[in-house]
Amino acid sequence: MKKKILAVILSAAMTAGMSSISVLAADDSYNVGICQLVQHEALDAATQGFKDALTEEFGDKVTFDEQNAQGDSNTCATIINSFVSNNVDLILANATAALQAAASGTADIPVLGTSVTEYGVALDLDDFDGTVGTNVSGTSDLAPLDQQAAMLNELFPDAKNVGLLYCSAEANSQYQVDTVKSALEELGYTCEYYAFSDSNDLSSVATTAASESDVIYVPTDNTAASNAEIISNICLPEKVPVIAGEEGICSGCGVATLSISYYDLGIATGKMAVKILKGEADVAEMPVEYAPNFTKKYNPEICEELGIEIPDDYEAISAE
Repeated sequence: MKKKILAVILSAAMTAGMSSISVLAADDSYNVGICQLVQHEALDAATQGFKDALTEEFGDKVTFDEQNAQGDSNTCATIINSFVSNNVDLILANATAALQAAASGTADIPVLGTSVTEYGVALDLDDFDGTVGTNVSGTSDLAPLDQQAAMLNELFPDAKNVGLLYCSAEANSQYQVDTVKSALEELGYTCEYYAFSDSNDLSSVATTAASESDVIYVPTDNTAASNAEIISNICLPEKVPVIAGEEGICSGCGVATLSISYYDLGIATGKMAVKILKGEADVAEMPVEYAPNFTKKYNPEICEELGIEIPDDYEAISAE
């Protein structure tokens, strides 16, 4: 009888031990939701960098629920709600509309943004000092806007009128063109806003801008990035050069840009996520991080077609 009792106790202990191991194994895995506003080169690279950083740290212990909103901010909200229902461990919000949806959708799940230009503008924070202070942090793709204005001046010192072409539905685009306008006006240019509400009226607005401008500036703007070919097909025949806010837009329609590596930005965001998931950092105390390096780049094909000579310190955008 004593042997049977001992066997039962040992069996129960082993079962309990196996249950503990099972719980630990479950706790050692992570489910991360990724909401990307739209598919284009810059955002795709940021998402890939984020995933690579997490996979390098956790291997197959991290899984991704990756969803694309196809440019619709309402779809972003639907995606975020599904992540909240599934109780994911962390959310990556790629682009401003995705970040806004995530910030509105949950106050509990850690949210990291990426490819977001200015967090204070995106989240309507009057006293933003670099740290959001809630469950939200992330990385910014903000390039020095005064240096982008200086680039335009370096390449086109004799131009008079600069058209600022951007999507009015993107708050961070408005912020960028306002800042660049101020810098350009100090350099003696006359600037005019050309705002389109979405891809449906981009063509007509771009046509007007091309007819009235010597140079066009397009900020880091997701709608413009997704429709860069439309801008190129309008501006190139009119011989109107475009200075772009980021490399993806420049490769599609621009002559030059001062840009960052969106893949590296995604890597940086992924490293932030690793710290959060491992319990090494509190998202509420993590300041927004910025790209450390910016590169002057030019589009060889468009520059050649427009007969524009580029200084030696610019790097050619390689054709895919």
